[in-house]
Amino acid sequence: MRLRLVDSLSGRRRLVGPPASRTVGLYVCGPTVYDAAHVGHARTYLFFDVARRALEAEGYRVRHVMNVTDLEDKIDVRAASLGVTSKALARAEERAFFRDLAAFGNLPPTFRPRASEFVPEIIRVARALERTGHVHRVGTEWRYEAPEHRPGENFSTTADLARHAVEEPGHPFGVPSDGERSFVVWKLLSSPLPSWPSPWGRGAPGWHLQCFAMASRLVGVPVDLHGGGRDLVFPHHFAENEITLALRGTPFTPVFLHTGLVLQGGSKMSKSIGNLVPLRSALATLGPAALRWYLLGRPHQDRFAWDPAASEAARAELDLLRSTVRAWLRPTRGGRIGAARAACLAHAVRSTLLDGLATEKVLAQLRAFAGEIAASTGGVPRGERPAARAALREVERRLGIALA
Repeated sequence: MRLRLVDSLSGRRRLVGPPASRTVGLYVCGPTVYDAAHVGHARTYLFFDVARRALEAEGYRVRHVMNVTDLEDKIDVRAASLGVTSKALARAEERAFFRDLAAFGNLPPTFRPRASEFVPEIIRVARALERTGHVHRVGTEWRYEAPEHRPGENFSTTADLARHAVEEPGHPFGVPSDGERSFVVWKLLSSPLPSWPSPWGRGAPGWHLQCFAMASRLVGVPVDLHGGGRDLVFPHHFAENEITLALRGTPFTPVFLHTGLVLQGGSKMSKSIGNLVPLRSALATLGPAALRWYLLGRPHQDRFAWDPAASEAARAELDLLRSTVRAWLRPTRGGRIGAARAACLAHAVRSTLLDGLATEKVLAQLRAFAGEIAASTGGVPRGERPAARAALREVERRLGIALA
């Protein structure tokens, strides 16, 4: 079976990966390393982790890339405020980010490249864009002005921009009111800011070129599955797609996956604004399994309002489910629900995840299963425990949550 997802660009359901290949390229836009990860990041990376687990459980080899954006205005600003170099801040936050993600239970990426290590390749991308005739100097920047495309080739920047764009105060790539279609290719910078020599003078590359260069080398473009939080649709994924259309004549990916934002106080949880729940704090309060359970409880595309009371209720629910399953796994003579029911559950979970990554339906299936065994008498019939436990492990490996 293959994973089927709704592509955020076209709105169509599409199969992930080429039919004849057992390797899938997954490129997920990673952190901008200037501050700690929060639960909004965690929810996005959790859904991609579950997508990867679903693919690997089907026998695919997933080439998973999560880039590290260590060249960005926000890093420079915060480093200056702390009295450290941009590189020192970026490396410290990068280590902390991946420690937190590992503690959360996410599988480690196959590759986690840093943008700063790809500058020569990014410059080659910039020169290729320049040869299209669509790059022009504007003050201290060189910008690519995207041409018009046929409808559906890229995310719209006209009347329905607000449908997928997210405004964020203080973000250096804020959403322009006039649907501007240009983005930075290169900008002039001088010491002490990070900078490199280039055909346009000493400076640094634009954000959007970085992902194209890293994806091209490490997984190949078009990427089989690509995405991030919904706030990346515009301008980042719009720009990535423009670059690929200009240089390759194809979209960046046939399947964009975008997760709904986690809200705090009615607004997007954001490091820039400061209205956030640090991932490390949530892990300390709830533990990784309960946090995963809570964040998987709504469809991945939905906005999700962080609710401390609901998160605690999710922890209690998972604790009860686990105790129920553990009691059931103790073999007895008179048990009515056995390994066949557990195998049925594992098959249902597999099908539900492959059909749109519907984790909220999976949790409902697990609740129903726990309700059945709680209402029955006895545990697993004698001799069936190994098979029942093996079936539950299939569920656990797909969700990254221990059930017993």
